[in-house]
Amino acid sequence: MDLLDTLTAKGLRGETPTREEALAVLATTDDELLDVVAAAGRVRRRWFGRRVKLNYLVNLKSGLCPEDCSYCSQRLGSKAEILKYTWLKPGQAAEAARAGVSGGAKRVCLVASGRGPTDRDIDRVTDTVAAIKEADPAVEICACLGLLSDNQAERLKAAGVDAYNHNLNTSEGTYGDIATTHTYADRVDTVQKAHGAGLSACSGLIAGMGESDEDLVDVVFALRELGSDSVPVNFLIPFEGTPLAKEWNLSPQRCLRILAMVRFVNPDTEVRIAGGREVHLRSMQPLGLHLANSIFLGDYLTSEGQAGQTDLDMIADAGFEVEGVGESTLPRHRADIAAAATGGCGTGAPGGAGGGCGTAAVPGGSEDADAAAGGGCGTGSGCGPCGGHGHAVPAATADRAVDGTAATVPAGSDEVRTDLVRVRRRGAGTELAPNA
Repeated sequence: MDLLDTLTAKGLRGETPTREEALAVLATTDDELLDVVAAAGRVRRRWFGRRVKLNYLVNLKSGLCPEDCSYCSQRLGSKAEILKYTWLKPGQAAEAARAGVSGGAKRVCLVASGRGPTDRDIDRVTDTVAAIKEADPAVEICACLGLLSDNQAERLKAAGVDAYNHNLNTSEGTYGDIATTHTYADRVDTVQKAHGAGLSACSGLIAGMGESDEDLVDVVFALRELGSDSVPVNFLIPFEGTPLAKEWNLSPQRCLRILAMVRFVNPDTEVRIAGGREVHLRSMQPLGLHLANSIFLGDYLTSEGQAGQTDLDMIADAGFEVEGVGESTLPRHRADIAAAATGGCGTGAPGGAGGGCGTAAVPGGSEDADAAAGGGCGTGSGCGPCGGHGHAVPAATADRAVDGTAATVPAGSDEVRTDLVRVRRRGAGTELAPNA
């Protein structure tokens, strides 16, 4: 179809589509879905080959958040039966990080619930980063601590943090319907503070909260304008006990169209499938790898993911490969821009300069080439919808599933699906091993 030919040509040149073209992707039919995936897949391979970057979440502090984000299981007033605990010790966090790194993760995302960090919290994170990097100096560290105050981003950068995650989540026009204790402008300000301090900007969205196609396009274009190096795409996990518990609006096909639209708007940017991947894409997860070049390994914050080895098998079976520590995530020209902006490696190889060391797709290369030689949640804003590690609980409680009305159930039906969302009861701070 003419639309896909146009979008593919623009994507292969690294150009941004129009808003109308982005909206048209979301309006395509299921009969056209494989054509949409194939077109966006060509763009993905052009800039990222068949590499998949693995990321691993460590929840430093879970629950008890004073913010009222409607989607978040850690929000003020949440009745979701998640684990609640205060700050992990640096050694505990480093042990959790090792589990992810040993499974192939090259980035560790340190997340803490709350409105934003105090100066003492920054000290805690500094000690944790030191413990993690003592064990593995090459690992990338992304912090997600909520709204930043002046000079906090600079302190994180000096401590060895490489990136900062703070998601915009939804469009500016509808943000007030999702949260009232802070504003969309507050989130933009934090992303700008992080970027200005030399941290790679990681900012994304949550789909499935009842937003319109226009809202999705608005937030994706806003992320493009902010210069986010990494765009996590979360799919709402409707936790029982939160205001959005019944918002089961997504099908696997809808999720793939959203990922394709994000890829077309951000052809040369890291696009990550984040929270809700297993819940909403289900058996169609491998098709998502043709659109995104980054995923989380194993569990999320307050919800279980699929087994880490299953993730690795899925990547291999789909014909992709895990991105190595010595490889630059971003294509060479984007890595150079990130390095100039941050004074470091952006999302390239840790410790690299400019485009980083290792391999990266370069302009003018084959769209199907794997790579060419190169030179490198606080307030629910986290790398994925919220949650965490915590203390061990009785097996009967650990096995409890969270109910939610499935997308396949007819409107008005009282039938529920109890097999989709499971509260996480393992990982750092518990007696149960992490899922990695």
